[in-house]
Amino acid sequence: MTAAVNAGARLDRLPISSFHYRIFALVGAGMFFDGYDLYVAGGVLAATVKSGFSTAAQNSQFLSLTFVGMTIGALVTGFVGDKYGRRFTYQINLLIFGFASLAAAFAQDMTQLIICRFVQGLGLGAEIVVGYSTLTEFVPPKTRGRWLSMMAFIVVAGFPVTSLLGYLIIPNFGWRPMFVIAGIGSLFVWYLRKNLPESPRWLESEGRNEEAAALMQAIEKEAAGDQPLPPAVCAPPVVPFAASDLIKPPLLQRMIVGAWVLITINTLIFGFVIFLPQFFLRQGLTITNSLAYTLVLSAASLVGCACGAYASDAIGRRWSIIGASVVTIVSGYLYARFDAASDPAIVLSVGFILVVAIYVQTAILYGVYTTELFPTEIRLTANGICNFFGRGATVVSPFIVLALVTNYKLPGVVWLMIALVVVQILVVWAWGVEPRNRGLEDVAKAKT
Repeated sequence: MTAAVNAGARLDRLPISSFHYRIFALVGAGMFFDGYDLYVAGGVLAATVKSGFSTAAQNSQFLSLTFVGMTIGALVTGFVGDKYGRRFTYQINLLIFGFASLAAAFAQDMTQLIICRFVQGLGLGAEIVVGYSTLTEFVPPKTRGRWLSMMAFIVVAGFPVTSLLGYLIIPNFGWRPMFVIAGIGSLFVWYLRKNLPESPRWLESEGRNEEAAALMQAIEKEAAGDQPLPPAVCAPPVVPFAASDLIKPPLLQRMIVGAWVLITINTLIFGFVIFLPQFFLRQGLTITNSLAYTLVLSAASLVGCACGAYASDAIGRRWSIIGASVVTIVSGYLYARFDAASDPAIVLSVGFILVVAIYVQTAILYGVYTTELFPTEIRLTANGICNFFGRGATVVSPFIVLALVTNYKLPGVVWLMIALVVVQILVVWAWGVEPRNRGLEDVAKAKT
């Protein structure tokens, strides 16, 4: 019988090196195009409805079926990633949304575009689950929050990039080139990512200790260079977790926290942020001005992720989430009281603060918090289930948002956001675990 590898403790004591930056780059490149594909809908749908290619109802179907695909992709990927590994799962989803993006560029009608978008959604949902979880298992605990939040920064960079490209491309060349960019970029990253190593933590959890040991020796050699490494803490043996443990305390409470915060942040993004161009059009702005306003607010998403990267390690996950939630409630209430056409300066100023607060939460909830809450052997399964509920909520949110905008205008959407965030504060305060400066194995067995 092969001796225990102690992969977790050995990875946690490694100095930051070219190895970590290489992993970050390989994972981050795919995550960027995932973010690009997520946010491309805002400008594309505003253009399709303006040109008569689609209707408002078809746009809601487009978004809804995107999230149906993402919901299925997230759930299936969770089980596949824990069964067959992070690397295998990561490569498959890139092929799926890469080819689907190219197909979307040649859609002849809105029905074909919606079908392509559903297939894209399968890959998009998978990428979010496996990407953050993979990076989580490689980076050390003292800076894990920063690394994962910066990965969220890379994903969210898709928002200003799509806004800028949409502003430059869509009015002059139409919406189709936006999907060509996504498809070609995704397939190029798929080729590069053949060099992504498997997670030693996962290999050891599967009993593949010889592979884990060989991989750890290669990683340590690359990370250490000529410098001696500090000794790794010898981790005591633990009873492996099974998927059935997710319905028992304390993991059950973590599942509730993970599911609710993802329901909330998904609704904030895909029920509000992604609709910004269409909200501005309803307030009387032109398509060009609408995209320009959205571009300004999209810059706030990067500021928010950068703030989240700092706060997650400096303050901690729980209080950063709660603080950003409070700012979301206050700024959201103020934002709903003004009109973009008559009060542009106020709308952009308050909207900037609101989007910053939303993306502080995005960085921590997507990138950091939910991936840390669960043991290695069931990490992707648990995250897949949490994302299943989070993405599932967004299947219906486009229709809810359409009804709220029609009957109550923008304030109706904002009040929905506020209600979700209030519950999020209560859930994170009552049941949230604080993983700051703690190894993943320590967090997995901790009660608080």
